[in-house]
Amino acid sequence: MSRVAAIRYAGAAFAGIAAVAAAGWLGGYRINTTPSYPLGLWRIEPLGRNAAIGDLVFICPPLTPAFKTAFDRGYIRRGLCPGRLSPLIKTVVATEGQSVDIGEHVWIEGRPLAHSEIHRSDAEGRALSPWHGGTVPPGYLYVHSDFAGSYDSRYFGPIPATGLLGLAHPVLTIDP
Repeated sequence: MSRVAAIRYAGAAFAGIAAVAAAGWLGGYRINTTPSYPLGLWRIEPLGRNAAIGDLVFICPPLTPAFKTAFDRGYIRRGLCPGRLSPLIKTVVATEGQSVDIGEHVWIEGRPLAHSEIHRSDAEGRALSPWHGGTVPPGYLYVHSDFAGSYDSRYFGPIPATGLLGLAHPVLTIDP
């Protein structure tokens, strides 16, 4: 193969990959590579209502010091949310006005939240500080994942519902 043909082939391959990626993004498809939920292809379904308890959602993290630290530590990756952060896949477990108490586990409205043990350090031994607890403010959501090592509202607290992208639906996933 000549050098010109190789350059054309590489350019066409790159353009094809870029076109597939753009179509996926515009079609609401995302690839999850984190262990909080099954790995693979997910779709964002628009949500024509307020988020409710039990909704599995894609949500953009706010630009706060907690999320800068999370990015620096590798808990979240680059993406197309503000600050070039990737959206989170989490389950809504409390909404505005609900009481969240943090101890060794999370309690919502006086009931224990399953799989909510508070860890004082991450898998690499770095200190984790839990959220102090309180009432979920108006316009905010408290989100959670059953995955033991999940970085969720146990540590960063409620996050703005304005970052909500929609419901998260698995398309082609595997549980590691």
